[in-house]
Amino acid sequence: MRGLNNEKRYALLDSLRGLLLLEMIVYHFFWDLVYLFEQDLPWFHSSLCYWWQQSICWRFIFLSGFCWPLGKRAVRRAVQVFGGSVLVMVITHIFVSDQAVTFGVLFFLGSGMLLLELLDRRLCRLAPVWGITASGMLFFLTRNINDGYLGFEEWNFFKIPEQLYLNKFTTYVGFTEAGFFSSDYFSLMPWFFLYLSGYYCLRFCEALGGLPKIFDYGSGCLSFFGRRSLLVYLLHQPLLYLLLTLILGGKVLL
Repeated sequence: MRGLNNEKRYALLDSLRGLLLLEMIVYHFFWDLVYLFEQDLPWFHSSLCYWWQQSICWRFIFLSGFCWPLGKRAVRRAVQVFGGSVLVMVITHIFVSDQAVTFGVLFFLGSGMLLLELLDRRLCRLAPVWGITASGMLFFLTRNINDGYLGFEEWNFFKIPEQLYLNKFTTYVGFTEAGFFSSDYFSLMPWFFLYLSGYYCLRFCEALGGLPKIFDYGSGCLSFFGRRSLLVYLLHQPLLYLLLTLILGGKVLL
């Protein structure tokens, strides 16, 4: 089941995606300064900056789930995203091995697309309100699963048995093996539940009769980036690195 009009592009959704991409680029500009060019930026390690980074991730994953029923050729799109994730993994392991990416956001998004393709007919049987509630609660409860707990951020409710944290497959699922490191890590749990929250919010709009007219309006500039999100994601870090290298002339302090 797809629903709505999956032949139509909604300018507001493209604009929101473009805005999030620009936010991500700005964040990664400072991330590169700190971790690749060894700049001393104390504010970057503040709780405010942490929540800014988290808000970008949360909104992007939620929006991706929201947009899934509007798309078509889900398997083809998933393969393209997986291909991008493999490219990122190979390049980072070769050129910046100390900040290499394994199971990054692209790998997760490709997984989410395929899982929804498999589960859509069953998931859409659940009333959207219950779907939003259940997926939201599951995200809340599993947010700290990578660290060995059921809980959310600073609240840990239950310690998960260490025997579940075994290998790369369990790491992919969310039970992160000891010693694993990735500078960009998005396991299936908890993030698929946030992805599902977006999916069910779209289903809720569908049950109300479709997306309101405001979704037809957006920013042309932001929509341009939003429609090319995969390409922008793949190119932004190499371009940022080149820009910072030209500006700083190497790893020198400002």
